[in-house]
Amino acid sequence: MATVTRSVFGELPDGAGIVEKLHLQSDQLRVEIISLGCTITALEVKDRDGKFSDVVLGFAELEGYLKKHPYFGAVVGRVANRIAKGTFAVDGKEYKLAINNGPNSLHGGLKGFDKVLWTPQVLPNGVQFFRISPDGEEGYPGELKVWVTYTLDGGQLIVNYKAQTSSTTPISLTNHSYFNLAGHGSPNIYDHEICIDAEAFLPVDDNLIPTGIVESVQGTAFDLRKPVELGKHIEKFQINGFDHNFCLKDTKEKRFCARVYHPPSGRKLELYTTQPGVQFYTANFLDGTLKGKGGAVYPKHSAFCLETQNWPDAVNKSHFPRILLSPGEEYNHTTWFSFSVA
Repeated sequence: MATVTRSVFGELPDGAGIVEKLHLQSDQLRVEIISLGCTITALEVKDRDGKFSDVVLGFAELEGYLKKHPYFGAVVGRVANRIAKGTFAVDGKEYKLAINNGPNSLHGGLKGFDKVLWTPQVLPNGVQFFRISPDGEEGYPGELKVWVTYTLDGGQLIVNYKAQTSSTTPISLTNHSYFNLAGHGSPNIYDHEICIDAEAFLPVDDNLIPTGIVESVQGTAFDLRKPVELGKHIEKFQINGFDHNFCLKDTKEKRFCARVYHPPSGRKLELYTTQPGVQFYTANFLDGTLKGKGGAVYPKHSAFCLETQNWPDAVNKSHFPRILLSPGEEYNHTTWFSFSVA
């Protein structure tokens, strides 16, 4: 059984609304989520000695989330990841989005889903957030109704995304939590072991846009089908880290996606999803300038993200999985974060 309590986290400037905090707790997990951006602000998990530690990066106060930060814990959309040059066409009509990442549009634009207030409804074992994204918001077509539901089941945090639209629009939602299984504020993730169940990945250009090639992982740094220790792997292949989409089996069914294990603490995270891709990111752009919870600093490679989503720039690449949602259809995807100890 899970318990759910709600409290005030803070107030937005200029009377723009109250940000609520929802606290979800089971025997194995404690999760705090705020109504600004459906953001996971804390996630406490037991180690093999039964000791809880908070394993996600973030801030203790609302102020941290109102300043520029790299999407810590937030739901991003309408379209997660990058859209090349912030342009796409639907039914012959061209749409232009805000450019907020080099020449590209990233994670929904200047004021994406991470920066808006959602309406929470408490459930017996979780919380459902709702909002309406108006037609034309950040340049996207159609009025979009969106529901994001977080539920706890023992050691499992389940995130479901649903949406309906009035006009055909691209949509790809994800949660952008930064994890460190040693506990947030630990200096790096080099002692984490990871495997990702993907036969292919998407190479990217200098602006981190997929080239369009779907490449086999065989014989590359991206072959993570068997567990590798991250620090040694990054050193072996002399790479800056990961910020790439791994191509999962294209099925609407729940399937295994990735596993991360932290031997010193015994904490293990297994990821399951219905999405066609997962962006594996090793916090290459963190630089230690942000102060997080408890005064912790977050340097490069101090966390990892596993963002289950559609493939980046899919709206401009017809051979990628379909990203368009049309009136009368329902967008419905689920990701399971399953924590245990070994």
